[in-house]
Order: sequence, then C-alpha cells, then structure tokens
Amino acid sequence: MTFSAVTYQNEFLSKDATEVHAIVTVDADGTPTPSTADLQKAIVLMIDTSSSMLQPPTKIEAARTAAATAIALIPDGTLFAVIKGSHVASLAYPTNQYGLAYADDLTRAEAIGAVRQLKADGGTAMSTWLDLARGILEQLPGAIRLAYLMTDGRNETEPRHELDAQLARCAGVFQCDARGVGANFMVEELRLIASTLLGQVDIIKSADEMVEDFRTFLERAIGKNVTDVRLRVWTPKGSTTRFVRQVSPTVEPLVPSPVPVNELTRDYPTGSWGGGESRDYHVCVDVPLGDVGDERLAARVSLVVDDVVVAQSLVKALWTDDDALSTRINAQVAHYTGQAELAQNIKEGLEARRMHDDRTATVKLGRAVQLANDSGNEQTVKLLKRVVEVDDIETGTVRLKRDVGAMDEMALDTRSTRTVRVRPADGTDPDPAAATGAGGAGEPA
Repeated sequence: MTFSAVTYQNEFLSKDATEVHAIVTVDADGTPTPSTADLQKAIVLMIDTSSSMLQPPTKIEAARTAAATAIALIPDGTLFAVIKGSHVASLAYPTNQYGLAYADDLTRAEAIGAVRQLKADGGTAMSTWLDLARGILEQLPGAIRLAYLMTDGRNETEPRHELDAQLARCAGVFQCDARGVGANFMVEELRLIASTLLGQVDIIKSADEMVEDFRTFLERAIGKNVTDVRLRVWTPKGSTTRFVRQVSPTVEPLVPSPVPVNELTRDYPTGSWGGGESRDYHVCVDVPLGDVGDERLAARVSLVVDDVVVAQSLVKALWTDDDALSTRINAQVAHYTGQAELAQNIKEGLEARRMHDDRTATVKLGRAVQLANDSGNEQTVKLLKRVVEVDDIETGTVRLKRDVGAMDEMALDTRSTRTVRVRPADGTDPDPAAATGAGGAGEPA
C-alpha cells in the first residue's frame, strides 16, 4: 500500500503565542503490494463463557452462533484460535500446544463444532483471557495479530491491578476490539482494553446483533495489509510536544506511551492498517517564542512502516502582528477540538447523572447536543435524544429524561468518542500544507 499525509493548520501565530495546533490526515490506498498482500494474519476470538452468559440462556446460544458464523468466514491460510473465558481461560479450538490453526475446510468445521459446545460457568477474570491470547500471538512477531473480546459482565473475579498489568504486557503484541453485550458490563473497563490495545469498543444491545458484529470485525480484520504502522513526530530542539491524539474515526489518546527514537523524535504506535483507511491526528506543539516575521518548522510528522518513512507532512509556525491572520481558526482544528469537547461533555454529563447531580448533567449533556448538532454528528444527536428531551437544539437547551433504559445510556457512553469529518459544504478550509514521501538525506526522520 501507499500512504499520504496532509497537514491542515493556521500557521500564523500572534507575536506572543507559542502553541501550534494542526490536524494531520493520513490516507492508505486500497491496493496492497505483493509483500503485504501475503502478510500472515492471525485472529483470536475471546468469548465470555462465565455463568452470567446464562442470564438468559439465549445469550450463550447467540454467542455460539455468532462465533460459528465468524469462523465460517475466515479465509484459507489465516491462523486462528478461539478462547473461552471465565475466571480462567482455555482454548476452545485448537487444543494443540501451538494454539493456532490454519483455516481450511477441515479446521473451520472442527472449530465450528467446538464453539457449538461452549458451556457457561464460573466468574470473570479478563486478564487470564488476554494472557492466553498474548501467549498465542507473540509467537508471530511479523504477522498482523488481531483479537476480539466479547463479554456481558464486569471483571469481578480479580483485582484491577492484574488487568492493568496484563494490558501493559499485551500492548504492542496484538490489537484487540472489545464488545459489551447487554447492560451489565462496565464501559470504562472495555474502553481501557480497546484503547490500550489500539482497537475499537462498542455495545451489542441484544444477542441477535452478535452475528453481524462478528462478521463486521472479521471483514475489517481480513482487510488489514500492513502491520505495526507508527506515527513519528520530530520537533526541533527547545520545542515540546504537548499531545498527539487520534481524532477520527474516533477520539483516542495514542497509547501505549510514545517510543523514543532519539532526543527529538518519538514514535506513536497506530497498529495495523488496511487499504482505504483514513485517520486524522491532532498534533499540538509548544515552540520557543519567535519575532514577527520569523518562520520555523514546528514539527515533522511521518508515517513509518518497518522503520521506513512512507509519508510525511510538515507543521509550521509563522509569527505575525496581523490579527486578521493570527486569529483565523482553521476549520479542521476547530472541528476536531469541538469533537473532543463533545466526547468530554458526554462523559461528564453521564457521570453527573449517575451521581444524581441533575444540574451539571443537564448543562453538560445540553452542551453535547449543541456540539453534536453544530458538527453534523447526527448519530450522536440520536443517541443523546434517548437520554434528554431537546427543547432547542441550536442553544443546547435540554431536560433530563427520567426513564432512560440502561442500554441507551451505555450506548451513548460507548459511542461518545465517534467523530465525523468536517462537512464538505464548510468551505472555510485554507489550502493545506502538504509534504509526502520520505525525508531527504540529512533530514531528521
């Protein structure tokens, strides 16, 4: 695949400003190269088989059906495994020491037979599930390694520090999507797993949605063509990177912590990519104060695969005493700043609601309604309307609903970080400053 990177920013700073903001859009084309098309893929499904999956029994039945459907779609030659998880973890398939099987007609049939026999019993200790997945997948350092964790409950059979420690060990070994079924799981728990392991978190409201969710995950997993892609940020001496975060398709901090390359350069892991993917990143850099008319390179943002720069874009700073230039807000930066504020207001509003602080909840969720409407985030507006009555969407005037379904509140919480891009009709974007391709000889990587 080939990658491109484009920077959107207002590079003009007022004479006393030092903080530079930019949105860097990275695109991957849809054509894998021969070297990446044959890259080995390994997929591990972690299915909750704790006793809560029997409440009602249709839940474990749906999990069996969904897993069987997903297995049937795994392409020939893909390595795969299925883990059954309760207070302990074990392999449902395969049961060999290697822990993985190559997908073909025989192994798919055997795996489907195994998941049809899954039984629910015991507690929930997710660190054991992740530990087993790590042990399986770390045998394949050069492969695209993806996992899917599905649970209907909370991590109640072990102390929190055990999950935290296991996530630290799993980071960089594999990516993991996390799904909560029903209304008894803890959103922040699954968000922690997905965020740390560069995956996505979502809710499955009813058992009959499992099949489609498994299918969607697997199709996305199969489409991955490049592994261990890193966002590399170089800043000149004296400058400081305040933050780098993904802002599309979801607002996510880039975790685990950045990896130092040298004194001025840090790598931020972004996981595996597939053709046609596009992601946006918000980069904020603090630079030394310049004089009016000075122009400096604030940051060089590169996309790195196998330690080779495959795309690059520049973030600039130019000091001016022209207020008309320095006060202009770039549409991309403003939009994603608003999307991050939207996610934060939903989080704080729901937390206030749970604490019976109706005044704060109303203010925060009202602001969220206003931000979602202004940015064209229609799906989030719909989710918010299940929690509040909207009197005036333009001003964010709302009233809390008294009878709100637990799953409606959890759906809003789970999906609060999903973003939309700037509306095409906006028309306020300045021409982007773009630089693609690897840096030349003697340039910092």
